[in-house]
Amino acid sequence: MDYLIALITKGYFILFLVIGLGIMVGKISFRGVKFDLSAVIFVALLFGYLFNVYHIRFVLPPIIQDVGLVLFIYTIGMQAGPSFFSAFKEQGIKFMTLAAVIVVTGAVIAILISFTAGVDMPLMTGLFTGALTSTPGLAAAIEASGSPLASIGYGVAYPFGVLGVILFIKFSPKIFRVDLKKEEQKFHLQTHSSVQPITHNTFVVTNENIDGKSLAQLNVQSMTKATISRVMRKSGELIIPAPEVLLYLGDMVKAVGTEKALHCVEVLIGKPTKKVIPQSGNMEIKWYVISNEHVVNKSLAELNLMENYHATVTRIRRSSIELTPQSSTRLRYGDKIMVSVYKGNAPQLTSLLGDSLRHISETSFLPVAVGIVLGILLGTMEFPLGNLHFKLGLTGGVLLSSLFLSWKGKTGPIVWNLSGPANQLLRQMGLLLFLTPVGIRAGEHLTSALARHGFSLFGYGMLITIVPMFIATFVGKSVLKINFLSLMGALTGGMTSTPGLSAAESMTETEAPQLAYAAVYPFSLVLVIIIAEFMSALA
Repeated sequence: MDYLIALITKGYFILFLVIGLGIMVGKISFRGVKFDLSAVIFVALLFGYLFNVYHIRFVLPPIIQDVGLVLFIYTIGMQAGPSFFSAFKEQGIKFMTLAAVIVVTGAVIAILISFTAGVDMPLMTGLFTGALTSTPGLAAAIEASGSPLASIGYGVAYPFGVLGVILFIKFSPKIFRVDLKKEEQKFHLQTHSSVQPITHNTFVVTNENIDGKSLAQLNVQSMTKATISRVMRKSGELIIPAPEVLLYLGDMVKAVGTEKALHCVEVLIGKPTKKVIPQSGNMEIKWYVISNEHVVNKSLAELNLMENYHATVTRIRRSSIELTPQSSTRLRYGDKIMVSVYKGNAPQLTSLLGDSLRHISETSFLPVAVGIVLGILLGTMEFPLGNLHFKLGLTGGVLLSSLFLSWKGKTGPIVWNLSGPANQLLRQMGLLLFLTPVGIRAGEHLTSALARHGFSLFGYGMLITIVPMFIATFVGKSVLKINFLSLMGALTGGMTSTPGLSAAESMTETEAPQLAYAAVYPFSLVLVIIIAEFMSALA
């Protein structure tokens, strides 16, 4: 018995015991809903409560919580950085407005409850972050307030924060009397009207002015906005359309592009024909991993893969987020890109991009350490704000540093971007090291908090979850005129709820919810952190 007590009082034993049990609990699924790593805080709350009841004392060094905090916030910023800044330019003001409505409404409700019902502001800040299922917001609240009450509020509000979003998404079409089939049709019409359909045609080289000129000299893609996908000589020989390939009178080429682009090809090359160029069997489609530092932070336009390798990037996957390739899209270290390329050019493309999982797994920790140091220094700086002096604090400094460095991508020989696996591992480690001591400390105060405020805390959390969604849905549907399927995706992004996104995806076969979620989530994530720090300052 003495041995067991001695073991329990060792901080590192309790730390990993809570983490292990929390992960096991998080894997339990009830009607498709799981809490994943967030379940650790519930186990930690229970342990803290039991330790307080049975007067068990143990030492868990405070630095564990601080290390977990900076790792977690830094990796969150690394993941959100590129999308956060590009969302302002690419997604328009509507989704950003919707995210602001959700987060600000939730904060206003929480602040009003705090002042009218006499609930401590740190506790309300925790309820606010839990209702919006934002663990980064909780981290910011705890770092800013230094109070265990924030984690208690988070633990109280989080379960309904997860379930409430799912239920709202499921019942909202009936509540707002929306025909989802019509919304799907509208989405398809909007998508097709904004993007001209891509087609293809075969042309015979009849323009004497281009006889004997190479594809590079003709600069077909820039001149016509079409892509040459196949070339066949008069003799029937199939040629890979590399930049150095010469075109002669009588050759046939297959071009891919819009109707307007193909008309330009006709003017440049020659008359269309109904003959078909057979497939050469030399094309392959595969995923490449960006592991060559020399292409990091370069745009697809700068790499010019089509002319140099006759390769087309069709998809980009960055930290589990799918991105649509654009000519201005800059590649990040660890990105996975799906490329359609001729087999003969595949080795050269592999050499250019790296495509080495081993190299990715050997990512240096030096940029992480330097980035965190810069963030800590930034957080200690004072900025004048009228008669006051404002500090970003540890959370704000590290977040701002990681957002900027992730967007920057590379400085000289230093690659700031983390690969998806490395980012995920560090983020999970930081989250676990942060939630465990926070939850245990909060559990020691759980009884007194519930005794003072009763179960009304659960009701407050439900209000903060439900009311912003109703208001945001009304604004998005009636004022901003957002397609309802996109609106549901934006709603889950604004609530930072991945389970909610799964519910929205099940409602439609279109990609409307995913696109809206990806646009809103990074902005909402950062906004919750900022408002959580602001609310903590009101205490």
